Amino acid sequence: MLTPFHLAINVTDLEATRVFYGEVLGAKEGRSAPTWVDFDFFGHQLSFHLGPVMKTENTGHVGDHLVPMPHFGMVLALPDWQALAARLTAAQVAFILPPSVRFEGELGEQWTMFF
Repeated sequence: MLTPFHLAINVTDLEATRVFYGEVLGAKEGRSAPTWVDFDFFGHQLSFHLGPVMKTENTGHVGDHLVPMPHFGMVLALPDWQALAARLTAAQVAFILPPSVRFEGELGEQWTMFF
């Protein structure tokens, strides 16, 4: 059994956060207050609080890509990943790195996207 994690992140706009996580990503909203909101994110708890946003000015090399650091993500079965990529593309989400496959045909092949 996978143990759920809790991650708290600062945001500057709770309403835009509700739209993105609730409507675009389809996450179920949980508890909330005027300054924060929780979401069930693939069985884990994301908590968004009003406050200054942490900068992601650093990058790390992964294959041929520079990826934002720090970052977090979900490991999904390929059909679920493809459905999420299609949903984000249809919603015209701006990708930092668009959906693609890395290390194709190699040990560690991975489908990835950053948004």
